[in-house]
Amino acid sequence: MNLFADIRGLVLDCLQAMVAGGQLPDGLSVANVTVEPPRDAAHGDMATNAAMVLAKPAGQKPRDIAEALAERLINDDRITSAEVAGPGFLNLRLAPSVWHGIVAGVLAEGPDFGRATLGQGKRINVEYVSANPTGPLHVGHTRGAVFGDALASLLEFAGYDVTREYYINDGGAQVDVLARSVYLRYLEAHGQEVAFPDGTYPGDYLIAVGAALKDKVGDAYVDKGEQFWLTEVREFATDAMMDLIRADLKALGVEMDLFYSEKSLYGTGRIEAAIDDLRNKGLIYEGVLEPPKGKTPEDWEPREQTLFKSTEHGDDVDRPVKKSDGSWTYFAPDIAYHYDKVQRGFDALIDVFGADHGGYVKRMKAAVSALSEGTIPLDIKLCQLVKLFKNGEPFKMSKRAGTFVTLRDVVDQVGPDVTRFVMLTRKNDAMLDFDFDKVMEQSRENPVFYVQYAHARVASVLRRATDAGVAVDDAALQAADFGLLDHEAELGLAAKLAEWPRLVEAAAQSNEPHRVAFYLYELAGTFHALWNKGNDVPSLRFLQDDPKVTAAKIALARATSVVIAAGLGILGVTPAQEMR
Repeated sequence: MNLFADIRGLVLDCLQAMVAGGQLPDGLSVANVTVEPPRDAAHGDMATNAAMVLAKPAGQKPRDIAEALAERLINDDRITSAEVAGPGFLNLRLAPSVWHGIVAGVLAEGPDFGRATLGQGKRINVEYVSANPTGPLHVGHTRGAVFGDALASLLEFAGYDVTREYYINDGGAQVDVLARSVYLRYLEAHGQEVAFPDGTYPGDYLIAVGAALKDKVGDAYVDKGEQFWLTEVREFATDAMMDLIRADLKALGVEMDLFYSEKSLYGTGRIEAAIDDLRNKGLIYEGVLEPPKGKTPEDWEPREQTLFKSTEHGDDVDRPVKKSDGSWTYFAPDIAYHYDKVQRGFDALIDVFGADHGGYVKRMKAAVSALSEGTIPLDIKLCQLVKLFKNGEPFKMSKRAGTFVTLRDVVDQVGPDVTRFVMLTRKNDAMLDFDFDKVMEQSRENPVFYVQYAHARVASVLRRATDAGVAVDDAALQAADFGLLDHEAELGLAAKLAEWPRLVEAAAQSNEPHRVAFYLYELAGTFHALWNKGNDVPSLRFLQDDPKVTAAKIALARATSVVIAAGLGILGVTPAQEMR
């Protein structure tokens, strides 16, 4: 049930009737005709831009089209008024019965209300977190993990077949550094005093790994050159770090479908196959890049290299894939990894990166465009930094991590539900302030509390109604007389519920799960406003002496909790049954 889609369908039918009646020319494109909430709620329930969109191609004045369209729309029982505004916008008001039907629809569809068929089962890969396996996840990874996981859930809710994927960066020099750092902790476990040179990982989290290595191999590696232990310790340490990362993700409520190892690309011919695919398309050549302006990137050499002609697919400059010494650049395995995704048959790809990967966007999009011959879109979402505060001061670094605040630091402080919701209270490309005190406040300024409180209030009403002998199961509530909901505050809440299906589609189309959090805050506000009015107007309270009136009002409250629960489910947050 998508009321906005239904009314848009009515508008299109009326436009077609105008064509048949000679009021509009045939062949007009209606693709850009929209029906949406007006910017000012005082102007009506919905607004359409149909006249504005069609005026120029029809060779007519917008207001003339709008007035003719209004005459047809008003004949539909759902429309109580159709008023032309400004240069030709058309504002619509809907009958109360429409909003009553929304409440009934929510109760009938339950958790599936708002679930869309937008994706039509298309396969989409969402890669997120993908942190180097050199330590615990930090707060920046936390934001990317929450964003990616919520986006995956949103896309599933919109009808896509989603694969959640983590790319393990275990093929670079950083895992050698990890192995050497673990070796130092291994020596420490044998009673030796050690010092951590610059560039190694001194965090306490490696103490247990060093001890576990001692338990496994005894003193076999003590005082041995790294040629005797580097390969084995690297694998041991990487596995230990991935166990830690999986545990951190689980604490946050994140479960991946696939962990893909970068190391599996080396020595298997996969990188060569990807580069050969580009070479066969005439996109690989030997050349010398012009020196870059400003800061010199690490992959630039003033000598001949193997280059990818990425400028033919929207990049600013061509990119090196092999250095002059014959070794691969960092970009080459990333091309191979995305080539593997293309080969797996996904219809679309999404990568969630940290803000420091901004310079990687164009080259990666160019690679996927070339590898898929433009058939598979890649959307790259950058997550900006998170600033942590406690008691009004910046939150200090984690001793356990050595250099940063970990995901576990955050989750242990406020819990996974609060962590996840707060991480989605800003758009992904905007900076986020995370104040440990404010996110635990019980006030309207705290969106986590405000939304959860709305759900808990409904749960409380349902418990009280049950105690009073009122049937509150959805089947019973569907039989309520919704015509008894006649106050503007009640109809306004039902109208807000009607926006949910449209919101789901819009958020999924733009890959913006934060829109769900914003909508839930608005819905909670509309519900709380009705609740507060009941303090002054007894007839607006949910429990009344008349059981029929009570049933109708309880149905509205229950419908609200259904939508809140569905939205929180997308965000990965457990709806609160009571507040403590």
